[in-house]
Amino acid sequence: MAELNKKKHFYLIDGSGYIFRAYYALPPLSRKSDGLPTGAVAGFCNMLFKLLEDAKSKENKEKPTHFVVIFDSARKNFRNDIYQDYKANRSDAPDDLIPQFEYIRKSVEAFNIPAVEMINYEADDLIATYSKQITKLGSDVTIVSSDKDLMQLHDKKVRIYDPMKNKFIKKEDVIAKFGVTSDKVIDVQSLAGDSSDNVPGVPGIGVKTAAELINKFGSLEELLKNAETIKQNKRRETIIENKDKALISKKLVTLKNDVPVKNKLDDFLLKEIDKKKLFNFLRDMEFNRLLSSAISTYGEIDFENENKSQTKKTKDNLYKSNYNLIKNEDELKKLIHKIEEVGELAIDTETNSLNPHLAKLVGISISFKIGEAYYIPLNHSNGKNLEEKNILKILKPLLEDKTIKKIGQNIKFDYIIFYHRGIDMKFLEDTMLMSYVLDAGKNKHNMDELSKIHLDHQTISYKDLVGTGKKQITFDDVDIDQAKDYAAEDADVTYRLYKKFLKDIKGEKLVNIYESFEKPMIEILAKMEISGIKLDKDFLLKLSKKFEKKITELEKDIFKISKKKFKIGSTKQLGEIMYNDLKISALKKTKKGSFATSANVLEDLAFKGHELPKLVLEWRQISKLKNTYSDSLPEFINPVSKRIHTSFLLAATTTGRLASSDPNLQNIPIKSEDGKEIRKAFISEKETSLLSADYNQIEMRILSDLADVKELKKAFNNNEDIHSLTASQIFNVEINKVTKEMRRKAKAINFGIIYGISQYGLAKQISVSTADAEIFLKSYFKKFPEIKDYMSSTIKHCRRSGFVTNIFGRKTHIIGINDKNFNIRNFQERAAINAPIQGSASELMRIAMIRIFNKLKDDSKFKTKLLLQIHDELIFEIPNNELDRIKKLIKTEMTSVKSSEHHTFSIPILVDVNIGDNWGMLH
Repeated sequence: MAELNKKKHFYLIDGSGYIFRAYYALPPLSRKSDGLPTGAVAGFCNMLFKLLEDAKSKENKEKPTHFVVIFDSARKNFRNDIYQDYKANRSDAPDDLIPQFEYIRKSVEAFNIPAVEMINYEADDLIATYSKQITKLGSDVTIVSSDKDLMQLHDKKVRIYDPMKNKFIKKEDVIAKFGVTSDKVIDVQSLAGDSSDNVPGVPGIGVKTAAELINKFGSLEELLKNAETIKQNKRRETIIENKDKALISKKLVTLKNDVPVKNKLDDFLLKEIDKKKLFNFLRDMEFNRLLSSAISTYGEIDFENENKSQTKKTKDNLYKSNYNLIKNEDELKKLIHKIEEVGELAIDTETNSLNPHLAKLVGISISFKIGEAYYIPLNHSNGKNLEEKNILKILKPLLEDKTIKKIGQNIKFDYIIFYHRGIDMKFLEDTMLMSYVLDAGKNKHNMDELSKIHLDHQTISYKDLVGTGKKQITFDDVDIDQAKDYAAEDADVTYRLYKKFLKDIKGEKLVNIYESFEKPMIEILAKMEISGIKLDKDFLLKLSKKFEKKITELEKDIFKISKKKFKIGSTKQLGEIMYNDLKISALKKTKKGSFATSANVLEDLAFKGHELPKLVLEWRQISKLKNTYSDSLPEFINPVSKRIHTSFLLAATTTGRLASSDPNLQNIPIKSEDGKEIRKAFISEKETSLLSADYNQIEMRILSDLADVKELKKAFNNNEDIHSLTASQIFNVEINKVTKEMRRKAKAINFGIIYGISQYGLAKQISVSTADAEIFLKSYFKKFPEIKDYMSSTIKHCRRSGFVTNIFGRKTHIIGINDKNFNIRNFQERAAINAPIQGSASELMRIAMIRIFNKLKDDSKFKTKLLLQIHDELIFEIPNNELDRIKKLIKTEMTSVKSSEHHTFSIPILVDVNIGDNWGMLH
C-alpha cells in the first residue's frame, strides 16, 4: 500500500446495486440456445461497458487507475446479530433473476475487472473500508452507486457518481436529501429509520424533522442527552421512549470501515481488456449487439492474430488441398457422374440475403469426398460466372433424384432457394438437426461451432470475407477465388460432420428421433414458409391509429393522476412519480434503493387497487402491440407474393418445440382483447377460410400420462373440467362448490407445476403470501403424489445421466443440474421437470403435422395449405369447397396420435377446431 499516492484514482463499483437496476431496466430476455434468463446479465454488462468507456474517455479528467466491482455476499450479515429483523421485509429475488447471479459475476471477470465480496458484510461496508484505506494514503475515490446510504462517505477525497441520474453527487445534493452535511447523515438516518431496510428509527420522525433536530443538537448522542429540553411534547416523549431504537438504528446505518478485507489495493489495478475472454463470454451469452459494440470499441486485431496462424495451419493441413472452381458445364456434368456413383453429396447455396424468398443465388458448393469440394459461381459482380439457368437445368435431375442423399447444414434454406427456381430437392439430410438430436441443451448447432467442437477446425470467418458495418459487402461482391475457399469449406465441413453424426446417432440409439421427427419436418416447414400467410395491411394501419389514440388517452389519464407530464417509458421518472410524488408504496424498491417499476411490481400495486400502475401497464401493453406488431408487421410483406413468410426454427429450443423469426409469430399476445386484434390482421384469400386446430390442455394430459396420475387420468377420460377437479382436491370442497377464484388458483398451479413453479413464483402469480402458496403446493402434492414422485425421479435421473428424455426418446441435456451454485442448480431442475412434458407435446404436434402433410400430398385434388404452427395450434388455409372433408381429416389425424408406433396414451387427446376469415376469429 505504501506505493499508492495521490495520483492514484480508485473506482469502487456497487455491483449489487447494478444487478437490480439491470434486472428492472430491461424486459425479460433469455438465451435462445437453452432458455437461460439473461436480462439482468445483459443490463449489467451494458452498464459496466458504458461505465468503463465513460471513465476512460477524454472528457473525464479524473480517470481511474484502479477499478473494482463489489458485491453483497448474502442477505444476512452482522447487522442481523444486532437487530434480527434487519431487512426482514425484503422479498426473495425473482425466480428468473436467481440463476443470473453466477453469470453476472462471470461477466465482471470477462471484462478483466476484479470482484470482491465477503461473508457477513454488505458491499457498502467494503466500500467504506477501502475508501478509508485509499484516502488515508492520499489517493482519490469515486464510488459508483445510487445508494443513498453511501452519502455518509462523501467528502473532498471521496466523490459519488450516481449512474441512474448520470451525475456526480455534490455537497448540496447530500443536504437536499438529508438536510445535513455528509458527516451527519448517519445521525439523521438513525432517527428517521429506513422502511426499505427495516431500520426502525424513531416512530413519527421523518428526515426533515430529524435534520432539524441534528442541526440543532449537533449529533444523535447530544440530542438524546438533552431530549428533555425539546419543547414539543409529543416529539420529546417519542424520542425519550424510543432512545434504544435510535441507538440500534445508528449501529445498523453506520457503514463499517474496518472490515478485515483480504485484497490489497494494488489488486485493483485497471488492466487492459482481454478481448478473447470478453468476446467469447459475450458470444456464449448471445449478446450480439453488445459484442458488436465491444468489437467496434476494442477492435478484433488481437483475436485475429491469435487465431490466424493456427487457422491457416489447420486449413492448409486439412482443407485447402483440393478445393476447386467449376469453370464450365462439362466439368459439372463429369462431377455429377462421380456423385451418382457415390450416392450422396453435401450441398450449400451462397446468396446475397438471408431471406430465401428474395435472395439472389450467387453460387453453389458441393462435396462428396472428405477434403474435396467444388464451387460453382453464378452471379458474382466480378470474375467469370456460369449461366444460372443452364446450371440449374443440369443439376435438377440430380437434386430431385430420390436415391441420392442431399446433405446440408440447415438444408431447409437451400431447399427454399432451389424450390423458387423450379427444383424440388429429395432425400434430405441435415447436420444441424443431427447435432440437435444428439446435443439439445448441450451446445449450439451452427456450423462454425460444430466445426470447432467436432472437427477441431476454425472455419473461415464470414465477417473476414464481407467486412462489417458501413464497409460490409454482400456475397455477390466477394472475389470468386475467395468465395471458392469459403463456400467449398462449408460443403466439406458439412460432409465431414454428416459422417461423424451418422455414427453418433446410431451409437446413441437416436435414429428414430432423427428419421421420424426431424427429417420429415424439413420439407413441411419449407412448404409452410413458401406459402406464407396473407396480411391485411389496411387493417393494421387502422389498428395503429386506434392504438395511438388509446396511448394518447391513457397518457392523459396517467398525467391527470400524476398531476404533471413525464416520460412514462422512463423507469426513473415513473418511479419518482409513484414513490416520491404519489407515495403509492414506500416498500417497492430494488435492493439498492432504486425505483422498482417492473411488470410484476406494477401488477402487485394494481391488484391492491392503485389506478396509476394499472394504467401504466395498459400503456406499456398497447405501446408494445403498436411498435412490435401493427407498425412492424407490414414491413415483412413480400413484394412478390404480397404475403409474409416467417422462418420456422427447428433447432432453436432445447425440447423440440418450434420457434419462428422474421417475424416472430409465436409470441403474439392472445389473452388481451387488443392482442387478439393483431391476429385479425392475418386473413384468408378469397374463397378460402382459415382453420385453427388446437390441442386441448395437451401438456396437462401428457403429465397425467407420463406420471400415471390416477385422479387426473380419470378426469380426462370422463371429460371433466381438470381445473375444477384440482380445485376441489386441494381446497377440499365438492366439485360443484368450486368458486371461480378457486378454479383460477388451481389452473395456475396446474400449469405452474409443468414448469416446476416455486412457492415464491406461485405466490406472485395468484397474489397470495408465500406461506399460503406453500400450503397450496403441499396440498396439491398430497392429492396427486404421483406428480411429486415424477419430479423427484426425473431430477434424480438427470443428476446421474446429465439429460432427460421425453416419451418418444428425445434427449435434452441439462448442463447445470449438478452445479455447485444452488440458484443455477434449482433453475436447471425446473428445466429438467418441464423438458419431457413440453418435448412430448412438441413430438405429438410433429407426428400430426407429418400425417396431415402426407395425406394432403397424396391427394393432389386438395388445395389446402398448412400455414402456421404456433405452440399447440395449427393454422390452415382451406378452399371453402374443401372445408368439410379437410376439417374431418385434420381432426382425425391429430387425435389419432393417441396411439402410434411410438407410444400409446392412456388418456384421450382432444382437438378444438374453429373456422373463420381471419386468425382472430378462431379464438
